[in-house]
Amino acid sequence: MNNFTFDYPSKQIGHSLILQADCFEWLNRMPENSIHAVVTDPPYGVKEYDFEQIAKRENGNGGVWRIPPSFDGHQRSPLPRFTALTQKEREKLKCFFIEWAKLVVRVIFPGGHVFIASNAFLSQLVFSALVEGGLEFRGELIRLVRTLRGGDRPKNAEQEFPNVSSMPRGCYEPWGIFRKPIPSGMKVSDCLRKFQTGGLRRNPDGNPFNDVIFSERTPQQEREIANHPSIKPQSFMRQIVYASLPLGEGIIVDPFMGSGSTVAAAEAVGVSCIGIERYPEYYEMSCLAIPKLAALDISNQKNDLKKPIEEIEHQQLTLW
Repeated sequence: MNNFTFDYPSKQIGHSLILQADCFEWLNRMPENSIHAVVTDPPYGVKEYDFEQIAKRENGNGGVWRIPPSFDGHQRSPLPRFTALTQKEREKLKCFFIEWAKLVVRVIFPGGHVFIASNAFLSQLVFSALVEGGLEFRGELIRLVRTLRGGDRPKNAEQEFPNVSSMPRGCYEPWGIFRKPIPSGMKVSDCLRKFQTGGLRRNPDGNPFNDVIFSERTPQQEREIANHPSIKPQSFMRQIVYASLPLGEGIIVDPFMGSGSTVAAAEAVGVSCIGIERYPEYYEMSCLAIPKLAALDISNQKNDLKKPIEEIEHQQLTLW
């Protein structure tokens, strides 16, 4: 993988590699058919990770980052205001993912899978853009988690309309599952033999990988290790990373690495990953966070994965 560092600042962590680079530029420099899978959580407002918007979030001024009210005594983290995107910004978002998909299709091996985090409001736009860019839609992975997104009363009219929510309370997170098309005439078994790609790795117990995963919100322990607004829990990420390499071999890439949760998950399950991060502060954060996240014992967390759904069901039954 050291051949893929080019001239970017980089660091090797275990069997993985992280770089400070713009992923569009890095993907353009990569040779064709050189990686086996992509697992990533990209910026969805495109502009929410502009330097100006990050500064506003950190200062509590909002900008595109909405500072939501507390809910049941819980202080909620700032959220990008996807519903505030204009038609022009939505077109920009679509073009962003069409061009990104084209680069991924060139770099990934035939049959290689792409797992990409989304949200219920924008998934239809983004997923169609990825297909237009050349990826093959293979379904959705539903992360069942009570995110506390949505469910707020109309802004600046909360007292006037106390019994109205502008959007439903979010209880799931859709992840798109895509694949670079397998060459015509080639079967999945042929693709596995030639490229080590084409399918998904079955769970350690031998059962198939499922497209619904019960998930917790990211534990406070992990947030203290990596203070990134979009960090996903290791109990969830390790399952995706494990499934993405059908033979347990090859290179995963996270082009929007953030604090490094995908790379940490890869290290924890014993596979290799390249993480790309544009912003220096997040790159520096990941250098310290990845070894700590990878070393976490999540066995107790796995035993509690159904709790978020049980809490939702209990609340619904109590309500009705």
